[in-house]
Amino acid sequence: MPLPKHPYFLGLSPTLHIAHRGGSLLAPENTLAAFQRAVEHYHTQVLETDVHLTRDGELVVAHDATLERCTDGVGAVADHTLSELQRLDAGYFFSPNGGRTYPFRGQGVRMPSLRELLRAFPGLRFNIEVKPDVPGIEDVFAQVLREEGALERACVGSELDEVGERLARVLPEACHFYPREALASFVLAVRAGEPTPEDPRYTVLDMPLHFGEVRLVDEALLRAVDAHSRWLNVWTVDDPKEMRRLVAERVGGIMTDRPDLLRQILDDHQKPG
Repeated sequence: MPLPKHPYFLGLSPTLHIAHRGGSLLAPENTLAAFQRAVEHYHTQVLETDVHLTRDGELVVAHDATLERCTDGVGAVADHTLSELQRLDAGYFFSPNGGRTYPFRGQGVRMPSLRELLRAFPGLRFNIEVKPDVPGIEDVFAQVLREEGALERACVGSELDEVGERLARVLPEACHFYPREALASFVLAVRAGEPTPEDPRYTVLDMPLHFGEVRLVDEALLRAVDAHSRWLNVWTVDDPKEMRRLVAERVGGIMTDRPDLLRQILDDHQKPG
């Protein structure tokens, strides 16, 4: 896979180890506990994460718009200040064994702000999704990335095309992944054997491996990605057999909730013979 020219890709080569939400099957997702484990134990190269805007205009690291699944809080993230959110137990519901034990409960695990996360890993790359369509969230996000000097180590975007377009407008110098409709247009054109739409705003295809029973990653898509100097990351892959196949296909990166398994497979792949 030829490298895109953006500085984000300097020194990188397929296949990247990307910890999805920090590796959400091994530690409480989108917390420093998960991110630190992924980096220190499994040598992840990219941390994938999500951000929401708090009531007081800060960016907090979280996937869900509500608090009940991952914390002991209730209600919407957007209805709380950052200080209120950081008083919650973000390890409360994590269990590695189907609810028999909760090893992170009461251990001081909390929701980090985006600034805290960027500062905790100053040399690492990130894949950051802006989740809600909130007016002005793109401006707050751009300000944080610029003030933290993180523009060249963050690939950014949104599933929502309107938000992705606003991010591309306020952060033209950043690396952007395709939003949903733009991504679908690219993939469907390849599958139909038609010319792919040209859109210089987006460089990275962050996409699922399957759509229903159809495996989306195939030889034609990989050729098109190469021909257009794009980069392909596949989510969320936890099956070792699929990991091995994707590594053999030299996809750009694999997002996984099992960074332990992916690290072992990548290390085995790199062994001589």
